[in-house]
Amino acid sequence: MTAQAVPGAVFGTIGALAAFPLRLAAREAERQHGQLRRGITRRTTHVVFGRALLAKARLSRNGDADIERRVAAERAAGHKLLSENGFLRLLGLMKAPEASSLSRQSLIEQSRLSGADLDLLSLFDAFEHDAEPYSFRDLILARKYAGLIAGGATWGAIARSVHRSGPVASLTAKSLNVGSQHGRADAIYLEGGQSELDGQLLFDLGTAGAEGDDTLEELFAEAEAAEEGGDHEGAAALYQRCLAIDPSDAIAAFNRANCLRAGGHAADAAHAYISAIKLDPAFVEAWFNLAGLMSEQGREASARRHLQKAIALDKSYADPVFNLARLEFDAGNLLEARRLWVRYLELDADSEWARVATKGVQFVDLQLARTAE
Repeated sequence: MTAQAVPGAVFGTIGALAAFPLRLAAREAERQHGQLRRGITRRTTHVVFGRALLAKARLSRNGDADIERRVAAERAAGHKLLSENGFLRLLGLMKAPEASSLSRQSLIEQSRLSGADLDLLSLFDAFEHDAEPYSFRDLILARKYAGLIAGGATWGAIARSVHRSGPVASLTAKSLNVGSQHGRADAIYLEGGQSELDGQLLFDLGTAGAEGDDTLEELFAEAEAAEEGGDHEGAAALYQRCLAIDPSDAIAAFNRANCLRAGGHAADAAHAYISAIKLDPAFVEAWFNLAGLMSEQGREASARRHLQKAIALDKSYADPVFNLARLEFDAGNLLEARRLWVRYLELDADSEWARVATKGVQFVDLQLARTAE
């Protein structure tokens, strides 16, 4: 990969980067005429999965299943998925491995590693290459990983373990085993179980530096978790702490606005949406959500302006088209409402909202026909 793919790209991160400061990566992306943001928006083109996500998954109730669901969702959304190393190589901040020639399918067939496990392990840099074409060393690793999985290990346990002993390519010459020790059924060991690859038998890497390591990425992840768990007040406070560290973070301002709105703080939410828009005038979701807030408060003129702005920014965004149609219909502007509903149906023809839009068009047509009689 080369940096030629960066101009115009909008990178979103899920999980903190484990091996490189995010602020430096953001600076380099901007220098190459791209953007790097925490979190995902409609403008996101590439999603970077940080390896720090693995440690959090280990401590969570759902474990790696949450990562798997998020990966599937971002892939379904049409985003290009990048590992940490893949992202850094794209920016030119990490040297690419030597030339390789093995396709993804060839690696699967020769290693008997499943496609799903191969993709997840690649996404968390468990191979020399982060995507095809793979190398012969990657094939050796894939065969080792397939054996570990057959022995009861999970892709997540492998991905968490392989970075503990230096470059992953060095593992090609080592014997890897999976065993049940210290209550863990899928721990990865070197040389017959003498040392656990993720360090738990040597020293407690799992908690080292956890206390007091109040980094921005950790705060943002904590805020996202609180928001997802319904703790809107706590999440808003955490996003505010993120903004205190990085006042330029439009997504933190936007997320804080959503939490304030959900917590019933409409005025503060409006200010937070406006802050997000000032930081990123093309932040279409912020315009849309601010319009919704204005509509809830009966401020139709403001809502109309914000919806029109959202539509102008992203002509493929169906939601503001529908809401503006409904606003025009309530105001008695039937022809404009019909035009907008027709446009909505061009963007979304199958959902429940599409059926509502179809009925709206039919109603306007009926009203116009009666008027013409």
